[in-house]
Amino acid sequence: MSMAHGAIVVQKPIGKYAKHMRNLIPANIPEVYTLRPEISNIADEKVIRDGVIAFRDFLYDFCDRLISDGNLYALPRKTINPSNYPFLHYINHLLIDIGYHGNLATDGGSLLVTQIPSFTGSKNKTPVSKQAECLRFLTLCGFAFAGIDMDANAIVVSKEQPLAVSYPANPVLAVGLKALSVADMELRTERRYSNDDNLLRCDYSLIKADETDTLDVLKNYLHPLSEKVREFAVALHQRYTDMGIVSVVNKRDGLHIAYANINNNSRVLTSRDVYDRRIWEFAVSIKHGYCLVVRAKKTDKDSDAIEKFPLYLKEKIKQGYGCDRKLRGERCQGGCQGIRIPLDDSILDISREIEAWLDSETNPASVRRECGATRGTQ
Repeated sequence: MSMAHGAIVVQKPIGKYAKHMRNLIPANIPEVYTLRPEISNIADEKVIRDGVIAFRDFLYDFCDRLISDGNLYALPRKTINPSNYPFLHYINHLLIDIGYHGNLATDGGSLLVTQIPSFTGSKNKTPVSKQAECLRFLTLCGFAFAGIDMDANAIVVSKEQPLAVSYPANPVLAVGLKALSVADMELRTERRYSNDDNLLRCDYSLIKADETDTLDVLKNYLHPLSEKVREFAVALHQRYTDMGIVSVVNKRDGLHIAYANINNNSRVLTSRDVYDRRIWEFAVSIKHGYCLVVRAKKTDKDSDAIEKFPLYLKEKIKQGYGCDRKLRGERCQGGCQGIRIPLDDSILDISREIEAWLDSETNPASVRRECGATRGTQ
């Protein structure tokens, strides 16, 4: 799903990207869930959960500040990856360094930091010229830094003079930042997201002992959309997962909730394997927004039914999908990912046709038979 094969484009202003980032922050984090053992020893479990919510709330303010003032810190560039904003990478690495390497103060309201690896070394991830700038931006967002001169040419912290980092508006954030940073550094099993913004998504699923249900992720993903569109998407999810279609979450290049029929597979598949076999997905990206994306394979077998679809949908399906350059002589627009339908109120007018189309692609009758046979042998 990388955008690296695309054409060089001018990025959207970082404020517009921040609106996209805001949609990836989980709107609903449960108040109670069991923590992984590696995390539960950081502090009292309730304090950790409260700290994660405090960090999530900070991220909303962070995005709002990017929307209002981000152009002062990061200008759009020409790039093949429209999600690649170095300033956000610097902030992400800085926050992880603070959380991972910092020690919680006795009262749990601040982190004492004696090293910031992304600021030091021969391959420091943040240029010296940007270090104070990152700290000043976090100050605008509510952080406080004691024991450091942010007007100096280079930021220096040491054991003799540790940096004290706090968030006065909600001090428990320090605990949440610590937990999320440890989880990101030590518990993440998949590759980090390609746009390198792991912490800026508040991926609390990493600290949970139990796997997060895909439906919960979907509901968080849908929160900016209208109620009827949310209901439509949830109904599609439940319809096909009840039939035995497998759903997986992929968080690279935005967010993807993908659906695949793997009942005939003879080996255990990884989440990535399932994603690669997806038939359709819900997806959100900076380039395309919220979409339903279908990798149609059976349009030739269902041509009579498709002829009865509304003109807009019929033409979309007949156009097919694949490499934009090869099919239409156009620059890359991610056409190889599937047929893209905007996930907004306009989809409600073709909801029944969408369901009929997905039925033909997933072959639900055979799915039901396979699922029934599997359950009968257990």
